[in-house]
Amino acid sequence: MTGLRYLLALVCGLAVVITLVSVMPSSVWWVQVLGFPRLQTLVMLALGLLGWLLLRWPAHPQLRWGLVGTSTLALVAQASFLWPYLPIVSQVVPTASAVQALDSTNRLRMLVINVLITNRQDVRLRQLVQATQPDVLLALEPDAWWARALRPLHATYPYRVELPRSDAYGMMLYSRLPLADTQVQDLLQRGVPSIRTRLRLRSGRLINLFAIHPTPPIPDNYPDGVGLRGRALAKVADFVRADSLPTIVAGDFNDVSWSATIHQLTRTGQLRDVSWGRGLYNTFDARSTLARWPLDHFFVSAPWRVVELKRLPDVGSDHFPLYLEAVLAAE
Repeated sequence: MTGLRYLLALVCGLAVVITLVSVMPSSVWWVQVLGFPRLQTLVMLALGLLGWLLLRWPAHPQLRWGLVGTSTLALVAQASFLWPYLPIVSQVVPTASAVQALDSTNRLRMLVINVLITNRQDVRLRQLVQATQPDVLLALEPDAWWARALRPLHATYPYRVELPRSDAYGMMLYSRLPLADTQVQDLLQRGVPSIRTRLRLRSGRLINLFAIHPTPPIPDNYPDGVGLRGRALAKVADFVRADSLPTIVAGDFNDVSWSATIHQLTRTGQLRDVSWGRGLYNTFDARSTLARWPLDHFFVSAPWRVVELKRLPDVGSDHFPLYLEAVLAAE
């Protein structure tokens, strides 16, 4: 029993320290990373809190209730970050009505998948595309091998932007619908491209589509983006603010939904997180059961309504695919 008590103290103490450090405003990369496992830290705190109460340890009441109080405050702090994504919370992007959902001319179905540059299970991805029939496929991290592997999709997706790279920042955008005014831009760092394009829906309405894959907040052998991710997203927000067309921003953001960096996209009100009020769509790491958090996202402007948002089965990558079906409300 003594060993269990000390293990409880260790787990709960670690969770409290992670919470305290992760809520500090900081551009230090490892502080930002501690904000990723908020759900896991919350579970640790809940187990610790339960343990303090059930074991009635430490024996000294004031010390015990001090630990209970500290654990409770840390748990509340973690829960405050996750609360907006629970299905019981009001959605910031409304769900489409039955009539709107039937409007195929203003509907867009989009699939985002970080294929993992070393993954070679291309058949699984092509089968998934065949099963879901997205209007737009955004594949991230493709190299030249992936560009060849996805050639069978060319007949179905005549409008394409292919940017395979050998450094995990490749990007390929396949569309059934016409693209226009397409621009490939390095938002901040050379070799970290983004795609900015206009897409014409079947109704004839134009929308803006941004496909992005900023660098992670950790030091990397690939382009090192420590401290630059926020500036890249701020640049995207500026583009959206300057254009009145309905917009979708999609990709692997290498950041969690609740981070201050991500909130730069929603702070001005032009863009909204489709997962808010719908759940936690933990797309990474598909190879782990416990260490998972949402890194792939869709952000949309006000006219959009969500028909369906879902995480799909893995295709051999370290990311799960994320699928969005959305419809533009009537003008």
